Amino acid sequence: MAIKIYTKTGDKGDTGLIGGTRVHKHHVRIESYGTVDELNAHVGLVRDSIAIDAVKELLQTIQDRLFVIGSTLAVDPDKEPGFPLPQLAVTDIEMLEQAIDQMNLSLPEMRHFLLPGGHIVVSQIHIARCVCRRAERRCVELDHAGGGVSAMVVMFLNRLSDYLFVLSRYMAAHLHADEIPWRAAK
Repeated sequence: MAIKIYTKTGDKGDTGLIGGTRVHKHHVRIESYGTVDELNAHVGLVRDSIAIDAVKELLQTIQDRLFVIGSTLAVDPDKEPGFPLPQLAVTDIEMLEQAIDQMNLSLPEMRHFLLPGGHIVVSQIHIARCVCRRAERRCVELDHAGGGVSAMVVMFLNRLSDYLFVLSRYMAAHLHADEIPWRAAK
C-alpha cells in the first residue's frame, strides 16, 4: 500500500519537527529549511539546464548536501532525532572551493560588477545564487535566535553562493553569452 502524502496535521498552521515538537509554519526554523528546499529546487532546474556532465554531477552532489542541511535544520535541537542524520564535512566546502578555483582558471578577470542575465541559464543560476544568500541569512537568523545551526551549514551556504556566482560566469563563457557590466547611472 502506498503512503499517503497528506496527513492533515498541518491544516491549522503548524508543523512537526524531527523529534515531534510542533511549531508554527512561520517559525524561523521552518523558514530556514524551507528556503534551503527552495534553493534545492532551483539548483535542480539549473542542473537540468546544463549539458556539461561534470557540472551536472557536482550540482547533484550539491543537492544531496542541501538535503543534509535541510534534515539537520528540521530537527528540534532540544531532542534527539531517534536515528542518525548525515552531516556536512569540511570536504564538502573544499569541494566547492576546488570547483570555484578550477572554473576561475578559464575566466577573464572581472573588472566590473555584473548584472544577472545574458542567457536564460545564466539567469537561472543567478536566481539560485540569490535564494542561496536568503537561505544563508535565514540560517544565521535561526542561529542568532538560539536555534543551534552548525557553523558548517553557514559556511557551506556562503561558499555555495560564491560557487553559483562563478558558475554563472563560467556558463556565460561556455554559452558565448555576453557578461553585462553594471554601469552606475550618472
